[in-house]
Amino acid sequence: MAEVLSTGNQPQRTCIGCRKKGTRSQLLRLVAAGSGSTAVLVDERRRMAGRGAWLHPSASCLALAIKRRAFGRALPGATGTAAVEHWITPDPNVDAAPVAATPTVQPESGSEI
Repeated sequence: MAEVLSTGNQPQRTCIGCRKKGTRSQLLRLVAAGSGSTAVLVDERRRMAGRGAWLHPSASCLALAIKRRAFGRALPGATGTAAVEHWITPDPNVDAAPVAATPTVQPESGSEI
């Protein structure tokens, strides 16, 4: 007998890449940019207007979604995935944490002589 995972009252969504179900908190919401654009945008706050598609934030699910051409089916007319690719696989040439340009200075307490 298969074990059933309880998710409580959380809504279930299906990943357009791997086609597995997950909770909203596990998946990224994607929307079409609209106004004649073919770009697909990541809806970080899950509040953008329009039809949404859901994707696990992993490179393997992204590759499957691109291979299956799932973006065009889930979001009609949307094919530009550059923003999603950048979100999931950031550029390795860009530093994740910028180095502070100014040295750290300890405040004077007035007791040093």
